[in-house]
Parts: sequence; C-alpha cells; structure tokens
Amino acid sequence: MRKKYLYMILALLSMSMGAEAKYLGQLSSNPYDSSSTSNSYGAGSQYNQNSINNEYGEYGSRYSNKSVNNPYATDAPKLYDSEGNYQGKLSDNPYDPDSISNPYGRYGSKYSPDSINNPYGAGSRYRKDSPNNRYGEGWSILDE
Repeated sequence: MRKKYLYMILALLSMSMGAEAKYLGQLSSNPYDSSSTSNSYGAGSQYNQNSINNEYGEYGSRYSNKSVNNPYATDAPKLYDSEGNYQGKLSDNPYDPDSISNPYGRYGSKYSPDSINNPYGAGSRYRKDSPNNRYGEGWSILDE
C-alpha cells in the first residue's frame, strides 16, 4: 500500500518536472523488488535499454554523458528519497559537486548526513528507504 503511494508521488513529481523526466527504477540493494537496480530480471537487467546495468545503453555506457558509469558525465540521473528529497546525482564523476562519488561533496562524503556513503546517515542499512538496506525500497532514479 505504501509503495502505491510512493509511485503516485513519483508520477506526480515527474509530471510537475515536465515531460523530460524519465523514471529509471530504484537504487536499491533489494534483489526481490522488480523496480530495483539489483534485480537482474527487473530494472537492473543488463538487457533493459534504460538500465544503469546495461553497458551498451544510455545510462550504463562508459561513454554517454547521462551514464552512471562515465567518470566525466555531467548530466547523470538524479536520486530522490521516499519523501521526494533530492539526494544527488548517481554518477562516477568525482568532480561533480552533486555526485555520490565526490568524496568531498554533500552527497558523496562519508561524513555528510545526506550521503549514501555515510553508514550512520542516509546510507544506513537500517533505514527503510536507504539504498543499502537489502530489504528496503531504496531511492528513485530519474533522468531529468
């Protein structure tokens, strides 16, 4: 029931952002959720053209500017928690201030409460919406 509300909120959020926003799944370590990037038969399939795990797709290629795997990408997908709060860019770019891979940035530092890399903050494996919770719902990935 709670998941339905989350998807409704995401749909409304994506409509308010314009026609450009595209839902790419949930950044989650939950292998049982079909919208999880850890589910190899769902959103995390290497054959799904919009999957971050498809090395030939727009979001998984090492060469695409929208890819999570390109260390120079500047237009990577954005992350939102279950309450709709922005949580940074899902990017390998260590120089982008909003990247979760920037060790000195708000969303990548292991000391920042907003960082996925802080095991006591947003990245805690005990939070129900943390991407690090194996049975949690994770964060929404949107391409805007």
